[in-house]
Amino acid sequence: MNTKNISRIALGTMLVTAGIAHLTFARKDFQAQVPEWVPLQKDDTVIYSGIVEIALGASIIATPKKYRSTLGKITAVFFTAVFPGNISQYQNRKDAFVLDTDNKRMARLFMQPLLIAWALKSLGR
Repeated sequence: MNTKNISRIALGTMLVTAGIAHLTFARKDFQAQVPEWVPLQKDDTVIYSGIVEIALGASIIATPKKYRSTLGKITAVFFTAVFPGNISQYQNRKDAFVLDTDNKRMARLFMQPLLIAWALKSLGR
């Protein structure tokens, strides 16, 4: 197995794991990332995003090669769409996970572009 496939499977596994966390043991932590302007209940937002993460992760692992580039773009869009939650957590100084200081929350903001790049690179042509 080459590095690109290992990276793709790792990304898919990470998303499935995060999705399961959304639906179970980390729901409260994920609620801290939902911006106030989202027109849904915080828990509903967490559940829906968890379902999407599980679906994306499973798709990343199982999708045939000819569809992976498109799936990479879809995953990058998803990572972009949830970024306002990271910004909200920083701006509102909400503790969740190990993000319990402004510096940690700020550092987390720089992880999102890396996730986007990971999706595009591991699933691109």
